[in-house]
Amino acid sequence: MMLKRPRATMPAGIRRELDAAGLTEAFKQRPPHQHNDYLHWIERSVRAATKRKRIDQMLEELKAGGVYMGMAHRPSNRAR
Repeated sequence: MMLKRPRATMPAGIRRELDAAGLTEAFKQRPPHQHNDYLHWIERSVRAATKRKRIDQMLEELKAGGVYMGMAHRPSNRAR
């Protein structure tokens, strides 16, 4: 799939969060547009509290599977 915008760069802090939660592989399994959406959404945060909330939401969605940006998303269901 071709992205219409540049691919987001993974910030070291987000990488550490994914590693610490054991969710790096779950993130990698998502399609490139979801990587971009999550990373750009988090990086657009102005307040630290908002950034923390968005990181936590991403981690919870990756952990749960079947959820993407607060919506049900069948392709991201993971075998548990």
